[in-house]
Order: sequence, then structure tokens, then C-alpha cells
Amino acid sequence: MKKLGIYIHIPFCKQKCYYCDFVSFANQEGLQIDYFKSLKKEISDFFIKNRYEIPTIYIGGGTPSFVDSEFIKEILKLIPNNHADEITIEVNPGTVTLEKLQLYKKIGINRLSIGLQSTQDRLLKKIGRIHTFEDFLNTYNMAKQVGFENINVDLMIGLPNQTIADIKQSLEIATKLEPKHISVYSLIVEENTKIADLITNNELKLPDEELERNMYWYVKNYLELNGYNHYEISNFAKKGFESKHNLDCWNQEEYIGFGLAAHSYLNNTRFSNTEDLREYLNNSWKNKIIQEKQNENSKKYEYMLLSLRKIEGVSIQNFKEKFGENPLFTFREELNKLVKKELLIVDNDKIKLTNKGLDLANLVWKEFV
Repeated sequence: MKKLGIYIHIPFCKQKCYYCDFVSFANQEGLQIDYFKSLKKEISDFFIKNRYEIPTIYIGGGTPSFVDSEFIKEILKLIPNNHADEITIEVNPGTVTLEKLQLYKKIGINRLSIGLQSTQDRLLKKIGRIHTFEDFLNTYNMAKQVGFENINVDLMIGLPNQTIADIKQSLEIATKLEPKHISVYSLIVEENTKIADLITNNELKLPDEELERNMYWYVKNYLELNGYNHYEISNFAKKGFESKHNLDCWNQEEYIGFGLAAHSYLNNTRFSNTEDLREYLNNSWKNKIIQEKQNENSKKYEYMLLSLRKIEGVSIQNFKEKFGENPLFTFREELNKLVKKELLIVDNDKIKLTNKGLDLANLVWKEFV
């Protein structure tokens, strides 16, 4: 049976973070029942017509832990052959109780991704987080009490007024808790976000580029010295606890997205649902928005870009097996330019980012590619 990963989008949250440009809504609790009604219809309709083996399920948002856990239970029941190796739900401190976590465990969720971002309350306040460090600690300890072992902790660098000392403290505290996975993202200021306005009005000031680079390399060195494998630009894991769902995406495996604005990759086509909540509630999910229909060349190009996000890079042998060509020949012009700029290196069977390339990719991946 063909494999297919699943992403489920829950667009509700208690408060929208200042940096967030995802499709999510605060103060829309009254629409949750109707939303989950449409979401269940979408999932049921898909699996009436299709049969797949489901290796991973990822429930993201928004803040999935903000909604009633019974909604999550109802959704997972609708997915046939649901013996997924990895079922992740994103959790925001201050939005879960012991009972909610116990239900997550009971219905098969085996991985939590908890948004800490920083251990400094002053920084959390500046970026519009609803929680304090103590809230995070309570959430983490409850998760461990319930029996969750596979936990990811999100951290951010490049925050307004953040220092290397702040990063050091966050890393020290996080690693002492011994989560299996740590994601560290550089703040990206997107248009039409509250943080963009605050920066434009000089109410907040970002660290300069050199300081942010130093933060990134401090994080990388610290986590590697503490037993975390740096396996993707922004992700570190204990051996065997790399995110299976994300690795499948970076390896160009197929997945289906359910819910408002959810994206999918199926049959060489990238498509999405509407971003309009009212439209989605009227079952407009039946009308998919085609983002890209790939031909063989675009598929090869994308495979290269996705693989370069991984620290191990592009396996030349795997590319040959997938496409019947040697990427060193197929992309010789592009690769030569990047090698000359010292952004890429060809090492045995791998094409991968150099330290210089990794440095640039962390800050400006869109420009890099």
C-alpha cells in the first residue's frame, strides 16, 4: 500500500504571536464546532475514495492544544489504517491540562512539540507569547508525568534585545530537561505582522546580522556538544528521534494536508485549501488551489533544494536511483557557481552546504535558493 503523510491544520489560538503570519485566528472560539464539522467532512471524503498507509501525522496550527481535546480525538478516529509511527501535536504552554495530555496519549499521539521560544519572560512578552517560562516548565513536567518521551522544544534566536547570554541560558535550561528534539529558528519578520509594525515604528530593535550569526553558531556548537545531532538547518535531535514527518517532506515524500490553508504534495502536484475561513466552512475544501504541477525537471530541482536543507545534503546515489541521472551533470552549471562561492561542497557521495552556505541558508534561505 502506498504511503502518505498527513498534516492537519487547526487555525485557532488564544492570542496571535506578534511574529506569526500563519493562517490562524484568535477570539474565534464560536466557529470551532463548524470548523471541525467541515474538517471531518474533508477527511472522510478523502478516505472514502483513497487507501494509504499512514506513516506520520502532524497536527499544527494555530495552537492545536487550545481547542477541546475531544475534537482531536474525533479527527484521529477518521483516519483509517492509523498505525502511524509518529503522531505529533503542537502544544503551547498555558493551553493544556494534565487531563488533556492524558487524552492525547490515550488516542495515540506519541510526540509533542512545545513552543518555548525563550526562557526569558521579558523576551516572551516582546514577541507576544501568552506564556511565561514557568508555564512552559509546568507543561513540560506534566507531559513527562503522563509518559511522553518524544518531546520537541522550540527555541528562537534573533529576537529583539536578545543577547548571547540569553541564548546560553535558554540552551542550558532546555538541555537539562533532556528533550529528544530541539528546533531553533531565526526570527523572520514577515509583512503585515505586529512585530513588523513595532520594528518600523522603532519600538523594537533586532540584533544585527553578525550577532544573529554568532547566535546560530553558538546554538549549533552547544547542542552538538550536548549530544544533539544537527540534521537539518534548524533542527537538532538525539539519535533516532529526528522528526519523521519533516524528514519525509524534505525527502520529497507525498503528504496530504487537511484543514484551512493546508498544503499537500500528491501525484507530482502541490496544492492547497482556501485561506478564507468562511469559504472553508462552506466546504470549499473540495476546490483545491493548484500551486504547482511538476514536470520531471522541476521535480529534480525541488529534490535538490529540499535535500540541501538536511545537513547530510544530497545523496548522489539516491538521486541516480530516483531520477536515473547524476546530479553533478544535470545541475553542473548551478553547482559550479555555488561551489565557487564556497557555499557547497561535493564530498564523496554527498553534495552539501559548507559552513558558509549553512550560515547564509539559516538567515536567508529564500535568497540562497
